[in-house]
Amino acid sequence: MGCFGFLKVMMFVFNGIIFLAGAAILGVGIWVKVDSGSILSFLGKIENAPTELSQVLNVGYLLIAIGALLLVIGFLGCCGAVRESTCMLLLFFIIVLVVFIAEVAGAVVILVFRPLADELFTKFGAAAVQSIRKDYGKNPDVTGLWNTTMSSLKCCGFYNSSDFVTSPYYVDHGERYPPQCCPGTYGPCNQAVADNVTTITGCFPKIKKLIEDNTVVIVAVALGIAALEICAMAVSMSLFCRIKSRGD
Repeated sequence: MGCFGFLKVMMFVFNGIIFLAGAAILGVGIWVKVDSGSILSFLGKIENAPTELSQVLNVGYLLIAIGALLLVIGFLGCCGAVRESTCMLLLFFIIVLVVFIAEVAGAVVILVFRPLADELFTKFGAAAVQSIRKDYGKNPDVTGLWNTTMSSLKCCGFYNSSDFVTSPYYVDHGERYPPQCCPGTYGPCNQAVADNVTTITGCFPKIKKLIEDNTVVIVAVALGIAALEICAMAVSMSLFCRIKSRGD
């Protein structure tokens, strides 16, 4: 197998993986939009949530768009390499280049408008706490979702246990907190017990800390994706030039 054949095989394998990843992301996006019991549907029902949250609720459409785009990229890359189609390879190169430019622009926007993101999270936090104090212990959907989230992440409330003060659950259980706020207990616990056990942080601070602790990994993955895109563009353009020169 010569260099040209090796490039064709690598192009096919690489874009085959992209095609499968696109199919998986597309499936997740469709599931998010169809499943009315998903977290995003719940967040959309929170009263007094900031209007900017509506943009986050469109993540299902975003996943569908990304999945469809990856399917197209994978298809063009695979078929372009196998059929030695200069048109498909050139279209593949252009799409990947546009995606790469969009990613760079998105990273710049995130860095520039980070204070706005912090303000949005503050507004959403206030709405989430208000939802807990109004519906936790009364609304089965809200109660079930928070119980699942707190049990999975080992956290308590959005910020901390004080989020449950005045909630229906807190009032109905004699000013007690959910068991998730007091590890080692099997039922509601009072403030004294909560203060005597290991402090359980809120779900938002825990997620934020998780992201901060894995910043290096996230950056490394982002750089890895960028490197793969550059390699994909280089290989596709190399194949394009070889095929075109051979045809001439």
